[in-house]
Amino acid sequence: MEIRGSVALVTGANRGIGQAFARALLERGAAKVYAGVRDPASVSDGELSPLRLDVTAPDEVAAAAAAASDVTIVVNNAGVGGFETKLLTGSFGGAREAMEINYFGTWAVSRAFAPVLARNGGGALVNMLSTASWVSRPEYPGYAASKAAQWSLTGALREGLREQGTLVVGVHASFVQTDLSSFTDAPKISAADVAEQTMDALANDRVEVLADERTRHVKGDLAQPLQR
Repeated sequence: MEIRGSVALVTGANRGIGQAFARALLERGAAKVYAGVRDPASVSDGELSPLRLDVTAPDEVAAAAAAASDVTIVVNNAGVGGFETKLLTGSFGGAREAMEINYFGTWAVSRAFAPVLARNGGGALVNMLSTASWVSRPEYPGYAASKAAQWSLTGALREGLREQGTLVVGVHASFVQTDLSSFTDAPKISAADVAEQTMDALANDRVEVLADERTRHVKGDLAQPLQR
């Protein structure tokens, strides 16, 4: 996938990993980067093109696809933790929100922009996933479930968009230095690191990014027998 001269959309691009993705795309020569956010006024980077986009609002998703008809790269980054839902306590509200945004939101944006990518030569679709796609925890079962669903969706999109020539990339990382992971003191990698590895994957037509050692270890253990 040629990044230089491309036109990209990054959801949730006003902070954290989304902002890092947007900056990395510009630094790699993207001609234009839309920042898909709920509040366009929250985009402070003057080199980005703010685009109103709540991924859970069908009308806004459709309007964004119509407005950004020149897009060749879509980065599904918008997400929430839903951490207030614990395994045995707490309202299911957080878990439902995580599923609505992380899973259904990614699905809605991908569905809306698939024909845009097809018209523009195929391009690429990048989904920001997580090590939690493969390993759940009782502290955040709703978030992990939404990421597992998003990983499954990523595989379906890879198969479904292959014929139109769209590269589908799944990006997995453990804890990243963002507001979302502020609840833990566990080792973290930088958002810029995740973004740079993703740019390398795009440039080399790789379908998966395993951004840190813990993620690579977890992926390698998937074939091992389950322990009680």
